[in-house]
Amino acid sequence: MLRRIVISWLLAAMALHAVAHTRPHYGGTLRIEIEGDPWQRPDGLARRLVLDGLTAMSPDGSVQPALAVEWKSENDDHRWQFRLRAGVHFHDGTGLNAGNVVAALTAICGAGCPWTSVRAVGSSVVFLGDAPLPNLPQLLAEDEFRIALSGAERSTAPAGSIGTGPFQFASLSNGVLTLAANESCWQGRPFLDSLEIHPHRSIRDQWLDLSVGRADLVEVPAEQLRQGHEQRLNLVVSTPISLLALTVSDSGALGNPNLRAAIALAVDRSALSNVIFQKQGEITASLLPAEVTGYSFLFSTERDLNKAHELRGGVSPPTLTLVAEAGPVMQLAAQRIALNLHDAGFTVQVANAGAPQHVDLTLKRITLESSEPGPALESVMRRAGLATPVLEQKPAGLYKVERETLDTRIVIPLLYLPRAYGVGGRVRDLRLGFDGTPQLDGVSLEDEP
Repeated sequence: MLRRIVISWLLAAMALHAVAHTRPHYGGTLRIEIEGDPWQRPDGLARRLVLDGLTAMSPDGSVQPALAVEWKSENDDHRWQFRLRAGVHFHDGTGLNAGNVVAALTAICGAGCPWTSVRAVGSSVVFLGDAPLPNLPQLLAEDEFRIALSGAERSTAPAGSIGTGPFQFASLSNGVLTLAANESCWQGRPFLDSLEIHPHRSIRDQWLDLSVGRADLVEVPAEQLRQGHEQRLNLVVSTPISLLALTVSDSGALGNPNLRAAIALAVDRSALSNVIFQKQGEITASLLPAEVTGYSFLFSTERDLNKAHELRGGVSPPTLTLVAEAGPVMQLAAQRIALNLHDAGFTVQVANAGAPQHVDLTLKRITLESSEPGPALESVMRRAGLATPVLEQKPAGLYKVERETLDTRIVIPLLYLPRAYGVGGRVRDLRLGFDGTPQLDGVSLEDEP
């Protein structure tokens, strides 16, 4: 009997220790390393932690309240009214109100916004559109439309860094950005005391620092996922959520739609997937992945050089300029595409982004931010440079919109890629959002021995 009591006591003590060992608690600094700029648009990590939007995306990709608690549309979606959450303050103590939200949104996009005008009406923000805006709540959840306090930047803080989010700017020293917990955040205080973000770190250096305990969270590009598994990194991986696409100018030589169609047929998606991106993600010729629409299989991904030569019709356009968004792997992918187009009779020069005055082709990544087909399609099209409202919401109508868009060959979808991160052993409860970004407001750190 005594033996049973002792065993029961030991088991209970072990269980209590395990719970205490894993229960989230406050404190600690999370060390993050990234290749890019934490403030870059879109998808800058610091922006997502410091700034909130009027709406937000839930983990399943549906829209939910954020700085706005409710919204309604009138006049067949030409007018939207968003009522602001009460009692919210910016990091410097300024109260959130409709006036500073309107100022922030105007500063973001000016005349290039999806809406025609925006104004403050009491505690609400009202949007008006010449065309219907059926997807406005979802669009306002995008990184582009996060709210920063205008005209109040401190001299030591990056422009646009005073927000209402769970973390606030603390310092920038020797290139290291420190964010501190927002004690009075409307969402509740995060568990972590602070974050250290080390930008412009190569993937090799990030992984080395993770292995020796100098970093807690590092990036794992899709093309290096296999290597990450081989090195036994603790990986957190999203679904294929990042669209690799080629955008094509419709001016100059490429004003000829047959030449654009020839380019679309000449690209070898399989080679890109197998050689550059190590068979990660999904090959696609659709703007949205299959799990969002169910009809992506209707768009052919096959390469057809014979048809490409036929469409080119012997025309030899001048040398085309292709640029890729930042990153050595994107440059490799651009070089591969240039070889594909050479096979179809095009001469292509790959240049650094920002260098040439005229760009014919751009290789870019576009992150999917919604699981709702209509808003997702409009968002992807906007990121690709096609500022066209998507009014359709049913699958047949959406397919027609996407088909008509892709038939112009102004945007050519290539691959959908996952996003992934390597995580240190003391990190607890790290989850990825629908768009594959780490949700750090719910992360805690295990006690160090």
